[in-house]
Amino acid sequence: MLTCKELVARSSDLLDDQLSFRERLAMRRHLVLCRNCRRFIRQMKLAQAVVRQMPDEPPADADDLAERLARARRDAH
Repeated sequence: MLTCKELVARSSDLLDDQLSFRERLAMRRHLVLCRNCRRFIRQMKLAQAVVRQMPDEPPADADDLAERLARARRDAH
């Protein structure tokens, strides 16, 4: 049986659909039994979806926004 550590190590391959049928089956079997790994894979899928939504180029005002956020953080302390 696949361990949690092994599942985490192969999670990117699972999400990128780069596993053999037998490997996918082992991953799915582990996920059926392990709530923590199911939660981990859900978080990885969410992170993957967020990254895909990000623009290729940062917005033109990104530097200005970063400066305002840094200033607000300094002022809060």
